[in-house]
Amino acid sequence: MRKNIIHIGLILLLAPCHTACSSFLDELPDNRTELDTEQSIANILVSAYPQSTNCEIGELYSDNTDENSRAYGYWQKVEEDLYNWKDTYEEGQDTPQALWDACYAAIASSNHALQGIKNLGNPTSLNPQKGEALVCRAYAHFMLATTFCQAYNSNTAEQELGIPYMETLQTTVAPHYERGTLASVYRKIAADLEEGIPLINDDAYSIPKYHFNKKAAYAFAARFYLYYMQPDFSNCKKVVEYANLVLGANADEVLRDWKYLGTLSPNGDVQPNAYIDASEPANLLLLSTSSTLGGVIDAGYGLCMRYSHNAVTGLEDCYSTGLWGAYTRFRQQPFEPSRSPKISFRRITLMAKIAVSGGGFYPYAMVPAFTTDETLITRAEAYTYLKQYDKAAADITSWQKSFTTHTQTITPEMVDQFYGSMKYYNLNEGVITPKKTLSPDFTLEPGRQTNFIHCILHLRRITTLGEGLRWQDIRRYGITVQRRYFENEELMDITDTMDKNDLRRVVQIPANVIAAGIEANPR
Repeated sequence: MRKNIIHIGLILLLAPCHTACSSFLDELPDNRTELDTEQSIANILVSAYPQSTNCEIGELYSDNTDENSRAYGYWQKVEEDLYNWKDTYEEGQDTPQALWDACYAAIASSNHALQGIKNLGNPTSLNPQKGEALVCRAYAHFMLATTFCQAYNSNTAEQELGIPYMETLQTTVAPHYERGTLASVYRKIAADLEEGIPLINDDAYSIPKYHFNKKAAYAFAARFYLYYMQPDFSNCKKVVEYANLVLGANADEVLRDWKYLGTLSPNGDVQPNAYIDASEPANLLLLSTSSTLGGVIDAGYGLCMRYSHNAVTGLEDCYSTGLWGAYTRFRQQPFEPSRSPKISFRRITLMAKIAVSGGGFYPYAMVPAFTTDETLITRAEAYTYLKQYDKAAADITSWQKSFTTHTQTITPEMVDQFYGSMKYYNLNEGVITPKKTLSPDFTLEPGRQTNFIHCILHLRRITTLGEGLRWQDIRRYGITVQRRYFENEELMDITDTMDKNDLRRVVQIPANVIAAGIEANPR
């Protein structure tokens, strides 16, 4: 397996300081930028996108990460805390603190723009900016809710803690915030989306891929409604509706060109640069985030080798067998450095900006927040709950023909046979497969429906490896996660286990937020 050789020395990267969200929210209006022209409103919306991401939190919390030899080190203390599901007190990049601050700063910019539009009399010429502000506000709250709240459960959401949903620009210093309920947060996200999406106009952007263009907003809506699961699966109809607007009449034409990506050199940043290229039709929204994500997950860097995706982890995804056959049929092959336990697809990598003062480097990551490939998988999952198995199988076929060299048309019977006969993951018996016990809070019928979901979770895990979405599937489907400790790919110990009811599945809100009087998550 380990055929690629790359040597990249450790780079000392200085994490940038982050600004607490309260420093903006608590600033009196007369100290804020005055929005008195249409251009000033467009300008402030550049800061309506969070400058942090929950990707690294998701990767380290999930079963995409294991512990390797303790002779290896980690890059930053937060990596050890997140891997061990601890309530971290770290405040640098990729911490819960950084995510909280970045999301509320983005929300404040959205609300500032909306207030400015209102002050100008809500002219129709600013409808595109109003739409962008509303969708950005929904997105930042969605990021917070899917990190600091329980997965949505229609039976308990009215009792579960939400997060403060900021719909207006604050006009007082240090106002009191209530978390509200998870149900109210999801209703408000839905309302912002439904009002904002029709107003978006791609012509308002110089580079649409760096903004919520129409297709990116549709993809966000599809993912949101998939997570907003209803007992009658009526949400899935909206998932399909929005996904169709992204994928068009022929999804095969808009998926990533994995064949081309696989022909590129895995060395250097050739593959990662192509993966995040704004001209790639599959990339719907690209976000530049202050993050060490690339250094942590990318096997091209010898950073955080202690906690990483390794060859054994890979048996569940990048080395796994599927309807396509062996992993060697993947058009992009896993990257396997010779002197590191890390294994990954080379997609998101470490980027660095030189400090203006010349005092160091600031790591950042370009993250494809929404892609056509992931939207296709989202639609297949919705089709499964609507019991439209032929359509779900067609989407699986489209994915397989794009991502692998296997061109066979997939049928519902083939999904049944393959995933129905696959053994469940059982480490005690030495069985390592992608198929893990599912325990969602909504009805999942045994047999065909369950088999399709196992297939779809398998495809999403492979497609989004390194991007944090596996953690959301673990939360939504009540999947148990183990902390496995390996030495030279030999299992030494299971150091911890997180089952469906473990309170640590909800990331704790920052300590300074708790100290300010906002209710903490139960522990």
